[in-house]
Amino acid sequence: MKIKEQIPNAITLLNLLTGCIAIVFGFEDQLVIASCLIGLAAVFDFFDGFAARLLKVSSPIGKELDSLADVISFGVVPGVILYRLLSGNIDCPVINIAGKNIVPFIAFLIPLFSAIRLAKFNTDERQTDSFIGLPTPANAILIASFPLIIQQKSTLTGISINLFSELTGNPYFIIILTIVLSYLLIAELPMMSLKFKTFNWKKNRLRYIFLSISMLLIILLFYTAIPLIILLYIILSLSSKKSQI
Repeated sequence: MKIKEQIPNAITLLNLLTGCIAIVFGFEDQLVIASCLIGLAAVFDFFDGFAARLLKVSSPIGKELDSLADVISFGVVPGVILYRLLSGNIDCPVINIAGKNIVPFIAFLIPLFSAIRLAKFNTDERQTDSFIGLPTPANAILIASFPLIIQQKSTLTGISINLFSELTGNPYFIIILTIVLSYLLIAELPMMSLKFKTFNWKKNRLRYIFLSISMLLIILLFYTAIPLIILLYIILSLSSKKSQI
């Protein structure tokens, strides 16, 4: 077996390793570090596919390994982050069973529905060049932004982010959002892929619009821009008649 054939798989394993480490930090309440590690995992997730295309190597095991890694990095880790945000909040509603508040366990809907999402992706021939349902990395990055927004003090423009901070720390908002995101992961909604096959404006118009607005939002709002970027991604995807533009 050629070494170059294993390079994409090695990058995928870095994604998995990053997710495992993030779980440790998550349960130690170091949520900012866990969130940053989700971002790093997303980088590895991008480059394993990029490497496979560049080296012109692919295999069924590579596809399965990628999904297994994504379940951890983009399913379990964001679930842990939401769990810690809920369990550590004194305003979280309480339903005690055997002396344990089980309400924060709702956070683990995210890994469950992420697993379903990834299983569907591996078996759905419609998703070769685009997506049906919210991609797990986008969902994970949205959740990872919560601890970052909570600790963010200001923006480049001086715009108040108190509303964002209050929302991302509100247990009722987190519970509702968890349910909504779980649905979006498996919903029959067309989502555009950000992979460029050409740089043609007409074929990539929505991608260019999305990336341009996203960069501007990040410059102006820092971490607070992330939820807005994910919302923009969903809106632009749904505004298109086709998921592949």
